[in-house]
Amino acid sequence: MSARDLSAPVNGSGVQAPSIPQSLLPKDGRFGSGPSKVRDDQVAAIAGAGRSVLGTSHRQLPVRSLVARVRAGMSDLFSLPDGYEVVLGNGGSTAFWDVATTCLVRERAQHLVLGAFSDKFAKATAAAPFLAPPDVRRSDPFSAPAPGAEPGVDAYAWPHNETSTGVVVPVVRPPGVDDGALVLVDATSAAGGVAVDVSQTDAYYFAPQKSFGSDGGLWLALLSPAAVARAEELQPGRWVPGSLDLLAALAESRREQTVNTPAVATLLMLAEQVEWMLDRGGLAWAAARSAESASRLYEWAEASQYARPAVRDRSLRSPVVGTIDLDPSVDAAAVRTVLRANGVVDVEPYRGLGGNQLRVGMFPAVDPHDVSALTACVDHVVAALS
Repeated sequence: MSARDLSAPVNGSGVQAPSIPQSLLPKDGRFGSGPSKVRDDQVAAIAGAGRSVLGTSHRQLPVRSLVARVRAGMSDLFSLPDGYEVVLGNGGSTAFWDVATTCLVRERAQHLVLGAFSDKFAKATAAAPFLAPPDVRRSDPFSAPAPGAEPGVDAYAWPHNETSTGVVVPVVRPPGVDDGALVLVDATSAAGGVAVDVSQTDAYYFAPQKSFGSDGGLWLALLSPAAVARAEELQPGRWVPGSLDLLAALAESRREQTVNTPAVATLLMLAEQVEWMLDRGGLAWAAARSAESASRLYEWAEASQYARPAVRDRSLRSPVVGTIDLDPSVDAAAVRTVLRANGVVDVEPYRGLGGNQLRVGMFPAVDPHDVSALTACVDHVVAALS
């Protein structure tokens, strides 16, 4: 087959990017770590909703039924333990860090910081004037610290998957912690693509623009009865901005709605994706699909003469976000430019880390065969640029 007739300057040098043969290209070239690939059926669902949902009141039955679909789907997908509830709010995971700071941390938090996003939650509790300085446990990029019981800590927080580095951290309630301490796990890039026992957490929270192929601006939290009790304990004695009021979000979620107007298209794409996963075997199926993609990526990198996984510890390698270091002799930025010119997009490293690297989103919507095609494209481009 002929090569795709596309070209672009490589790193502004004026040198034209080589074309990649059509036979090597993935069927879908979207490998972003968020926003991630949106399936065509999700887009069709938005168009199909037409006048029945889009542009109608979020307080009326059509949109409330959509919220109910999301909540029921999440409950099934994660096999929620008795008493746990699915709560929705506007603002994304960034907003939920502030919700947790004001409504779930009583006096002091412990944070595992292993990248840019876990650091942001630690900074939120550190800045809160009504909390003691947090116990922050840091590691170098592409590795992870471990949680541990600490006197006076009443909330233990870490990411299930650190999106910036591609490190996955076990979700297990730390042994020996004080009775009543909460476990708060940021699952934004893990939820729906990595197996989890939600009973090990009190708040497993995430935004839907990763495994769920939706848009940002919404947060979802799977809350334990202990988390709800903590909010009921703390909120009456604290000033909590209305947009961060966890109890209000809980009350409205129980009514199948959100406190403020939601992005209805986001809810539609989310509902479609959850049901797509459930129809194929639920979380076990979705996690296995991402794991298959990750196996193909890491095995290619380990066998390569110029690439290797950035996360050296195999047990910490993420199945949903793969980071690959390229040898200094290979210009990763030039490789990414050529890939983008040929329709293979969003494999840039996290902007705060940089590095001579590729970062590959492997959420359940991504076909494992497309990950194999991506690696073949990278090999082709590296050879062409040599």
